[in-house]
Amino acid sequence: MARILVIDDDEALRDSLAEALDDLGHQAALAESGAAGLAALAKGGIDAVLLDLRMPGMDGLEVLARIRADPAAPPVAVLTAVPTASNTIEAMRLGAVDHLAKPIGRADLAQLVARLLPAAEAVVARAAPQSGGLIGGSAAMREVQKAIGRLVDSDASVLITGETGTGKEVVARSLHSHGRRAGRPFVALNCAAIPAELLESQLFGHARGAFTGAVAETVGSFRAADGGTLFLDEIGDMAPALQAKLLRVLEDHVVTPLGGRPVGIDVRIVCATHRDLAADVRAGRFREDLFYRIGVVPIALPPLRARLADIVELAEHFLALASTPARQLSAEAAQRLLAHDWPGNVRELRNAMERVAALGRQPIVLAGELDFLRPAPPQVADSVPPGDLPGALARLERAMIERALAETGGNRSEAARRLGIHRQLLHEKLRRLGLGETQA
Repeated sequence: MARILVIDDDEALRDSLAEALDDLGHQAALAESGAAGLAALAKGGIDAVLLDLRMPGMDGLEVLARIRADPAAPPVAVLTAVPTASNTIEAMRLGAVDHLAKPIGRADLAQLVARLLPAAEAVVARAAPQSGGLIGGSAAMREVQKAIGRLVDSDASVLITGETGTGKEVVARSLHSHGRRAGRPFVALNCAAIPAELLESQLFGHARGAFTGAVAETVGSFRAADGGTLFLDEIGDMAPALQAKLLRVLEDHVVTPLGGRPVGIDVRIVCATHRDLAADVRAGRFREDLFYRIGVVPIALPPLRARLADIVELAEHFLALASTPARQLSAEAAQRLLAHDWPGNVRELRNAMERVAALGRQPIVLAGELDFLRPAPPQVADSVPPGDLPGALARLERAMIERALAETGGNRSEAARRLGIHRQLLHEKLRRLGLGETQA
């Protein structure tokens, strides 16, 4: 039997978790605030912690940082009603074993406790950075965010894979901006956009007079990124001869400019590709040794069609960037977005929202404004994991209702109008979602 501390300012949730933990054969200790939780931990005898993120006074991330500052601290899982990319990444970076959205079911709680009880490694606590720009709370993207949180302070090479337009550079920038290299340069280089004969000079630099036309010294991307991160996008398009030179630099941490002398560098490498590099290795198009060197830790980005719960949130984010005041999606427009297969992924969605923002003048985006989107082919449904669609739609519905209520100051009539539903139906949905008491 383990003794598990629940730190949460919601009394009903504390009692519910305590009851569930008791049914699982464990003992619950309860704390109503971060300060009370730290006091309970100081007394000892705690095997694991379930920590709320949003609490008055000391918030969950500050509590987590204080807990993890002790190398002998018990493992911690963060629970929050409002998971974001920023708080997910920071919680995982600070050493949380997991970061889950409320409410958590009995079966999920049992699995979480099983993961918590083995001792977790200590992580040095640091101040929370600003959001790295990742949008989305779907299960698939939350796994990506957790991976980023675990990797931000590592120097391990990361290979980001995914279809074109899935946001690989956004992930690379998040790995940089949330980590210890955040104050140093982030240099991005698209290997497919530069001719092979120029890419070597762009990467490694050249001395003055190294070749015809070299009228001045160029430091190159490696030296420009010294102390920070070099992001090599579309690494799979690099010519084989240059792959060998890149491997040498990665192995020796020394770059030799064309016509110049060797220079030591301290650079973290993050690469990305839409290609199947393993297949390219088998076909002899990509060096096997370089493949393993750049892919120490892989991160696979899901296509947008596998992120149904994120589509509306992303669309509204892009609308807010492209229109002032930000246009809102009608319920029918949101459904139209969910019906599209998004072959261009997030990039296509952003372009679509910029088009809608540029052409529309009304505050509400109607479904007819999205007629240029073709509906998803029947086989797309087969690519969604079983059981994911109902959960995605439920999370989407809850998020849209919460956002509408927040934007209208809790005015249910106005929120219902924005959502395109009757006020009575909104009341029923609030009751079913358990939001009736929390929203006026």
